[in-house]
Amino acid sequence: MDRLLVLARHGQSEWNLKNLFTGWKDPGLTDLGIEEARTAGHRLKEMGVQFDVAFTSVLGRAQHTCKLILEEIGQPDLKTFTDQALNERDYGDLSGLNKDDARARWGEEQVHLWRRSYDVPPPGGESLKDTVARVLPYYIREILPRVMRGERVLVAAHGNSLRALVMVLDGLTPKTIPSLELATGIPLVYRLNADTTVADKKVLEG
Repeated sequence: MDRLLVLARHGQSEWNLKNLFTGWKDPGLTDLGIEEARTAGHRLKEMGVQFDVAFTSVLGRAQHTCKLILEEIGQPDLKTFTDQALNERDYGDLSGLNKDDARARWGEEQVHLWRRSYDVPPPGGESLKDTVARVLPYYIREILPRVMRGERVLVAAHGNSLRALVMVLDGLTPKTIPSLELATGIPLVYRLNADTTVADKKVLEG
């Protein structure tokens, strides 16, 4: 039984390029982001990966990335579930602001705390802890049972919603998770044991 779970952060978005806080705002992919998503699909195809089902957020950049990956591996019509639970962390009042402008307004230390702490939310937004509390129940209820039945599952989502899953899969703690960065368009390929722990993990970099 394969128990295959692939996590892929969306390709570069227009707001990633402009260094803006994005959150639940919905900018599209850049040309580079489209290329990153296609490359992710190509790398999975080279591994011989085929999926039984895919999950993504309600935000366009993740859905577009999912679509491009599936096109590259020859499964453009794969059953795909979308859910707000997999959305990026909500940056609240920071959404749409340039990160350098935010530092000038609130100070380097405060903005770093909002971005990198585990449990301090930005004004009107979510902390990573809040994001984990939203993502994890959905994973346990909808995604993990499929993986444990032997289905091969793709999750195309966002830096912070996927960090929430990696935190659980890799056994990271509130102290170690803040230092984790997930690159755009780089698939993480997990195979799980019968007890849901990780048997094997591959990072499909160049």
